[in-house]
Amino acid sequence: MGAESIIHDRGRGPEIRGTRITVFDILDHHPDKGWTPEQLAGLFRVSVEQIQAALTYIEEHRDEVMSSYQKMLDFAAKGDSPEVREKYAKSHARFMALKAELDGRKGATRDARAAG
Repeated sequence: MGAESIIHDRGRGPEIRGTRITVFDILDHHPDKGWTPEQLAGLFRVSVEQIQAALTYIEEHRDEVMSSYQKMLDFAAKGDSPEVREKYAKSHARFMALKAELDGRKGATRDARAAG
């Protein structure tokens, strides 16, 4: 089976057919970083043939794959915007207030049972 029949793109980038493992996942542990195809197959729980197909795809489409991969790395390195961090903080504050309220109810229930 050739690389093109094992690798397809459903909109998230090229991935191993029947999995959600993208070639970008493979690049995170690429043999250039010391991982063997056998180790990659064990890590991702796929066959060595599937890993070889992903590696072949990466080599055959190197410029396109590496450009997309670098954009992903740059985006991740940038982190969340101040607006998103503010939303997280507000959401966390609401969660903590709800947790405190529920913890208070549990304590009141325990106290009522102990007094009763």
